[in-house]
Amino acid sequence: MQKLKVFLSDSFNPHLNLATEEWIFHNLDPSQQVLFLWRNEETVVIGRNQNPWSECNLAQMKADNVHLARRTTGGGAVFHDLGNTNFTFLSPKESYKRDNNVQVIFNALEKFGIKGEASGRNDLLIPYHDGPRKFSGSAYREKKDRAFHHGTLLLHTDLTRLGNYLTPNPKKLQAKGKESVRARVANLTEVAPTLRHDQIVETMVDAFEKFYHGSADVESLTMASLQQIPELKAQYDQLSSWEWLYGSTLEFNHKMDDYLSLGFFDFQFQVEDGLIKDLKIFTDCLYPQLIDELTEGLRLKPYRSSSVAPLMTELQSRHPSIHDGLSELGHWLIKNIEI
Repeated sequence: MQKLKVFLSDSFNPHLNLATEEWIFHNLDPSQQVLFLWRNEETVVIGRNQNPWSECNLAQMKADNVHLARRTTGGGAVFHDLGNTNFTFLSPKESYKRDNNVQVIFNALEKFGIKGEASGRNDLLIPYHDGPRKFSGSAYREKKDRAFHHGTLLLHTDLTRLGNYLTPNPKKLQAKGKESVRARVANLTEVAPTLRHDQIVETMVDAFEKFYHGSADVESLTMASLQQIPELKAQYDQLSSWEWLYGSTLEFNHKMDDYLSLGFFDFQFQVEDGLIKDLKIFTDCLYPQLIDELTEGLRLKPYRSSSVAPLMTELQSRHPSIHDGLSELGHWLIKNIEI
């Protein structure tokens, strides 16, 4: 009889939950079957090689207190909220079958009168009269002794909000890479209106145990687990860092321009690994020394609002006669950089 392990997250923190996935993948005994079930509060999760400035409306996310998280795996940007249940399976590589995990999910959903169907390698669908709709997407990883399968179950997520955060503001930004394309999706509550996360957790654990003919050791994880599991804390520290969320971004260019009280400004940033590699400022501003100081002050700094604010304070002390104009310029830059 195989050893079964279930982890349930009591935290909605996306960086803890994604760190738990990494810890499970890299540190747990690969000879056991593992199921991890979790939810994130409002979060945009981008793929490892995506550009948050290009994929996301960072200003709207900041205004609405929506987290940004970056996976260690590829794929596109997705929106998570508490109406979205996430699953993670870990299996020994020699016995791994994706169909086994899908069957566990289907067996659990049958308890609620939901009959799903698999499509291709990644998606689970609900048949509709006008064509199937996706309620689950997934991805896979493996190394020599283990296989890893994770994905989402849309229960009652607010589908109208997907576009709020996954569509960037209209701005002159050219990124080297493709942006996400979203498929037609549906919530499971369209079929089972009363379905909730706690019910899915209960039936998924039950289906997992019955499929493998065993009893699982069930463990809950919280933020306090970080202090108890050093390997988990190391993963959390990495995945919640600015360097990981924003610094791990391929080179891109960001152009922003507007008429301000100090004149017309056209900023052109070249950003690589989250740092301002170079920038040009085209302007009819009457203070050329200010433009030189601004250019040198921003070059090689992190591309974030915290790089702008102290520099503007310093420039205001050097140029007190244009204090208000510099305040306006600083707020405009911060709004366009958005983090």
